[in-house]
Amino acid sequence: MPLSGMTGFGRVEGALEAWSWAVEARSVNGRNLEVRFRGPPGFEGLERTTREAAQGRFQRGQVTVGVQARRAEGLAPVRVNLDQVARYLDAGRDLLDSGRAAPPSLDGLLALRGVIEAADGESDPEALARIEAAMSASILAALDGLKAARDAEGAALSDVLAGLVDRIGGLTAQAAALAGEQPAVLKERFERRMRELVGDPAGLEDRIVQEAAALAVKADVREELDRLSGHVEAARALIASDGAVGRRLDFLTQEFMREANTLCSKSALSALTAVGLELKATIEQLREQVQNVE
Repeated sequence: MPLSGMTGFGRVEGALEAWSWAVEARSVNGRNLEVRFRGPPGFEGLERTTREAAQGRFQRGQVTVGVQARRAEGLAPVRVNLDQVARYLDAGRDLLDSGRAAPPSLDGLLALRGVIEAADGESDPEALARIEAAMSASILAALDGLKAARDAEGAALSDVLAGLVDRIGGLTAQAAALAGEQPAVLKERFERRMRELVGDPAGLEDRIVQEAAALAVKADVREELDRLSGHVEAARALIASDGAVGRRLDFLTQEFMREANTLCSKSALSALTAVGLELKATIEQLREQVQNVE
C-alpha cells in the first residue's frame, strides 16, 4: 500500500512446554521511531529481537511491545528456603528451650510463609532457549499484525487525503477565476475614491489608471495560485508513492498554508477572501490528517 498510518494494534498468544504467553504490540503517532519493550525476567534477548524487528518494519511512531508470560504452577520447580526455616527456628528457640512449645514438625515448617518458593528461571539452558525462540516468533507475528493494521489505516487515509487535496485544487481554480476580476474592481474603487476627494478635474483618468495599475500589481496573486497548483500536484504524487512520506506531506501543508495566507492578504474581493478562508480551513484539515501518516 502506498501509505501507512501510525496507529494500530496486534496480539498473538503462544505456548510451549510449561510456558504460555501473550504478546501485544501497539503504536501511536510520533515524529520518529521510538520502540518500548516490557517482557518477563530471564528472557533478556527478547528486547533486542523486538527492536530489530520494529526497525525493519516501521520508520515513524511510538511502538510499544509487551510480553506477559507465565509458567504452569504444577510444573514449576520449587525449593526449600533453608534460611527462612532457620529464622523461624531462631525466633521460637526460647519457647522450645523453656518447654512452652513442642518441637515443630516437618510439615508444620514447610507450611510456614516463605519456606516453599518457586525456583527462579528455567534450570535447563536449552529449554530456556527454545522458549525464548518461540516467544520471539510470537513477537514477530504481533508486529506483523501491527503493520497490517497500520497499512489498513494508511489505505483509509489515502482516500481522505486525496479528497482534501482535490478540494484544495478546486478552491485554487475558483480563486484563479475570481482573481481576474481584481484589476477592474481596484480601478473602479480607486476612481470612486479620487472623485470623492478631488471632484472631476481634467486629466484625472490618466492618474486613476496609473494608480490602479500600481494597486493591481500589489494585489496580483498569480504567483501564489501557480504555487498552490504546483503543491497540489506534488501532494498527489506523494500520496500515490511508496515509502514513508509523512514528513514531506507535513512540510507541504506548511507551504500550502503560506500561499493561502498571502492570497488572503492580497485579496481585494470579498468573494476571493471567502475562497481563501475556505482554502485555509481545508489545508488545516489536511494537516491534521497528515499527522497520522508514517
